[in-house]
Parts: sequence; structure tokens; C-alpha cells
Amino acid sequence: MPVNIGRRELIAALGSAAAWPLAARAQVKVYRIGFLSAGAEVRPPKLWSIFMNGLRELGWVEGKNIVFDRRYADNRLDRLPELATELVRLDVDMIVTVGTLAPLAAKRATTSIPIVMINAGDPVGSGLVASLAQPGGNVMGMSLMAPDLGGKRLELLKEALPRLSHIAIIWNAANPYSALVFDETRRAAKKLTIELESLEVRSPGDFDGALATTMRNRVDALVIVEDPLTFNHLNKVAEFCADNRLAAIYGLREFADAGGLMTYGASNADLFRRSAAFVDRILRGFKPSDLPVQQPTKFELVINLKTAKALRLEVPPMLLARADEVIE
Repeated sequence: MPVNIGRRELIAALGSAAAWPLAARAQVKVYRIGFLSAGAEVRPPKLWSIFMNGLRELGWVEGKNIVFDRRYADNRLDRLPELATELVRLDVDMIVTVGTLAPLAAKRATTSIPIVMINAGDPVGSGLVASLAQPGGNVMGMSLMAPDLGGKRLELLKEALPRLSHIAIIWNAANPYSALVFDETRRAAKKLTIELESLEVRSPGDFDGALATTMRNRVDALVIVEDPLTFNHLNKVAEFCADNRLAAIYGLREFADAGGLMTYGASNADLFRRSAAFVDRILRGFKPSDLPVQQPTKFELVINLKTAKALRLEVPPMLLARADEVIE
């Protein structure tokens, strides 16, 4: 039996149908995510892109269902508590952090808002989590920690420079993770009978003095411990080493990209990519205490052969063969 619909009713029905997509869009929840770093803006930018691509693959698109409130301390550690508190007051749904000091500041500012670590150095030793398997509390994510990393770097440096006898190590004394790597390096230096000179940095203004000391004391090579402070100075350190023909080993491959001789450590890009899964799980209702902290699984030995040639250093073929990447 035919149904007669009047013109007025038809227009009303079509109008309601046209409004459905708008209503559906209006109901999409947009999550607000805080981002906190002790350093400057994430560099190189591709690391941020890797993180955002990881979120996009999981269905989270900035401006559509997530927005970010970013805060950078620019290596002024005294600003971290204020910035963390500011994000808490914004009532963000979670706080994503870089390094070790940023999640520590966030944890002091809130015990309820979930905190995701992208690359914290030593989560257990620094007090961020109770254990890797059962973190408890509101902190979870990726650890940068790997046993004997400092010692392994020194062994690689010794292999590249067999006559190595006196080195300097630049590390952020305000960072618990850096202190741990320094202790590992010191033990390895003693075992290898290498004189180790400690050059502590706590702010950007300490770098010029630390670098000048390496020349004044005529060290054979330099070790740079990775953290937001040293990472933000990768170009400065690489240029200094190139200008003064000083061999150096670093913890993150980005230093080799900037002209550093050699790097060995966890893949920062892999940590940024994998941390997106923690953001996804929290937004989908998982509890932070139910998500074990994950450790690095991808490590990279990168050798900049162009820099080696500039230093007139002949890298042993066996060492080159073990490299994950050789920059020529």
C-alpha cells in the first residue's frame, strides 16, 4: 500500500538525515594530551613525526580526536615542576614525557593522570615505577635502560683507537640515568686501564667549559652520555670534535647524523614509535598499573666514515663489518 508523504514532512526528514553526520562528528571525544620535556623542542623533527605516525596508524589523529599541549623546559630544570603543574591544571587526559627528569616532575605533580614515558633512563632506580613488570601507580611506557651500555661503548672506542689511554666523559649530573651510565663507564675504564676524566654538565652554560677542558687536558677521545641536555647540543659537540680532530662516541644515532664519529645505543626512533601503543591503550581504557614497562630491543652501532677520514682515523674492518650503518 503506497504511503503518501507531504512536502513539509519530506523536507523535515531530509533535513534530519543531513544533520546526522554533523551530530556524529559532534559526539567524537577529543582527548587532550600533555607533552613534557626537560629539553628543547623535539629534535630532529622526524622523531616527533615517527611518534605521530605511530598514533595515526592506531586511529589517533591530531586535530580530529586528540590535541597536544606541549611544554619544553629548554634545559632549565627548575622550570619542570611549574610546567608539569600547568599541564595538570589544564586537566589533560594523560602526559607524554621525554627522558627521565620530565616524568619525575610529572609524577610529583599528579598521582592520577596517566604518564607515558617515551625513553626514561632507569625507571626503577629513579623511582618512577616499582618494577618493570608491575609498575604500579600512574607511570608506564618505554625504558632507555640497557645493562652495560657505558662499558660497551668504551670497548668499541678502544677497538677503534687501540692506543686509547685517556678519555673524558660529558654527562648530566642532574639526571639519575646519566649517573648510572657514568658509573658503568668508570668501571669499564678501570678494567681497560683507561684514565677517565669526569666532566659534569647541568645546564647549557656548562658545555663551553667542559669542551674546553678536553683540549686543555689533551684527552684522546670523548664519551657523551645521552639525555635531553646533551641531545640538544649534538651539533655543537659534533662541530667541536670535528674542529679539534677529537674522536668521540655517543649514545644516540642522531649524533652520527650530525657528524659524530660513532654511536652505540638504543634506537630512539624505535622507542618513539613503540611508545605510541601506550598512548593508544590508555585512551582505550587500560590502567597504567596493568601495562609493564618495555625495554629497548633495537640497538644500533653507527659509524660515520666521513668523519673518521677527516680525523685521519682508519676504522678496523672488523668494526665496520659489525656496524648497523656506515655513513659515507
